[in-house]
Amino acid sequence: MDDTDYGEKIAEESIRFERLLPGPIERAWAFLTEPEKRGQWLAPGNMEPRPGASFALHFHNSELTPDRTPPSERFRQYDGSFTTHHQVLRCEPPHVLAWTWGGGNEAPSEVTFELSEAGDQVRLVVTHRRLADDDTMVNVASGWHTHLAVLEGVLQDRVPTPFWPTFERLEEEYRCRIMSPRN
Repeated sequence: MDDTDYGEKIAEESIRFERLLPGPIERAWAFLTEPEKRGQWLAPGNMEPRPGASFALHFHNSELTPDRTPPSERFRQYDGSFTTHHQVLRCEPPHVLAWTWGGGNEAPSEVTFELSEAGDQVRLVVTHRRLADDDTMVNVASGWHTHLAVLEGVLQDRVPTPFWPTFERLEEEYRCRIMSPRN
């Protein structure tokens, strides 16, 4: 894994990821917006691509890769299926898609996907903002990094690394990267 694959903390409450994916841009856009394609790397769920639209994502993380190694006890609650609720904030096909994430007892965070052409590839920038604290950022960073690795595998027609072992290894790495004091 290249060091550039890691999310970068760009503000106290924000982390940013960048990936180069196979083009064309319309294909990458489809993997963000079409439920069946999004379900191959993140979670399916019908989404009307317009600001203000509410939608649900139905996660089945253990089923995203052929290796279905279950998570450790700490993450067992996420092993089955679970649903999250979101609202579209921006939709500018095929370049920008943003939606809320989470909520519940706190204000929801926001995730933005930006696509741009880079030769015959597509640059995907994922920025997750308004994260409540460092523990949340560690979890979010590990999750996005793992899901983006699955997306890369799908788009490159290769078998992605197992979801839960990858997530748990990355969680420890991000804990060190995000929570360690700066020198």
